[in-house]
Amino acid sequence: MTSPFFVSAQTLSQTDPKDWPKDLISSQNLIYSSKATLAFNSPGAEGFGVKRAALTMPESVLLLFSPGCCGRNTSAIGGPTSQYGQRTYYLLLDETDIVTGRYLPKIVEAASEIMAMAKPKPKVIMLCSTCVDALLGTDMEQLCRKVEEKCSCHALAATMYALTREGHLPPMVAVRRTLYSLLKKQPKDPRAANILGFFTGLDKNCELYELLACGGIDRVYELGCMDNLKAYHKMSSANFNLVLHSEARLAADDMEKNFQIPAIELFRTYQLSKITNQYKILGQILGLKFKLQGYEGEGNVLTEKFSQDFKGINVALGEGVNADPLDLALTLLRLGLNVPEIFAAPAPTQLPQLKAIADLSPDTKIYSNLHPSMMFYEDNLAQNIDITIGLAANYYHQECKNLLFNSDEQPFGYQGLKKLLSGLRNTLAPKRNSRGKG
Repeated sequence: MTSPFFVSAQTLSQTDPKDWPKDLISSQNLIYSSKATLAFNSPGAEGFGVKRAALTMPESVLLLFSPGCCGRNTSAIGGPTSQYGQRTYYLLLDETDIVTGRYLPKIVEAASEIMAMAKPKPKVIMLCSTCVDALLGTDMEQLCRKVEEKCSCHALAATMYALTREGHLPPMVAVRRTLYSLLKKQPKDPRAANILGFFTGLDKNCELYELLACGGIDRVYELGCMDNLKAYHKMSSANFNLVLHSEARLAADDMEKNFQIPAIELFRTYQLSKITNQYKILGQILGLKFKLQGYEGEGNVLTEKFSQDFKGINVALGEGVNADPLDLALTLLRLGLNVPEIFAAPAPTQLPQLKAIADLSPDTKIYSNLHPSMMFYEDNLAQNIDITIGLAANYYHQECKNLLFNSDEQPFGYQGLKKLLSGLRNTLAPKRNSRGKG
């Protein structure tokens, strides 16, 4: 194969998901790890992979034990001067360690050394294993117990096992579950709610906080905003959970089972009408009537002006952004922009979004970043891409303007839409001045 595999939005939308090309399923092919994919494919290369996610636990350190090939990207979670890097320790395994299993006692000793030298003294040690221990069948629960006995602190397992990414318990689902496993049951606080799903807090200007506060819910807990375990344990007193990322569903299910905290799932979308509808439904569930007119009115003004200014602009987008790529594509198409390329393989559950995209842009090309044929991709000048969104799309169109849109501060709701349009406007403005309004 000398050209990259892609499928049009129209073709894929008209195909039963069970008959979708195997080229879109990473487990059915060799994995191509380009610079476009390392940000999300390697378990911790950039962004929130398992390692950095595990360090979301307050007052914790992480001990990664692995061969060099698995640990080489650890510095990318921040380096030795960052708060993540300063809390990361690495036990290098050689071939003899792996063959004989002699490294297991070393893990307990290493944890003890960390407890003796780390300042401030951690209260939790996250034991990060890799495919090596998954394939060897290491009993991580027993290993955690031994560390707890030796170190008199909590020990939790965080596993990087890429082969389970498309299984029933992917690594990023498992690590979210682990992060809430230290909570203990306590009396309910009717004025408190948890936000689950992200490893950092929402944009501080997000209207969700204000809407909840107007309904008397003025204590909102987010794991990524916790500085200590005392604050962390308040999460088990919440009256309900708001799940903003599907990978947190299992953690929410555990909290409902163990602490009788019900969950409400919201979807991060940048489509103005869907943002409004979600808030209306949330209000109905909570027995509240949110005042949305002001937010919706501002959103209408922003979207109409943006559409007038940038209608016809060509956008390529992909993975590694604070958005679902298909939702983002649909948002831009409905604003009158063109989306010739999407560098992200859709899931079968996204068929309705795919059909909506196909109705507006049937020829949109959908690529799988991880497919080996992507090594043959060449910047298609005929597409005349004006801007890319995300690191993956930028890799394929390096001469174009780019909006990364992947900050740690998580966009959501009306404020998220405002942030998206502002970022695009600021990036596109010089291009727009030379082209006219289109």
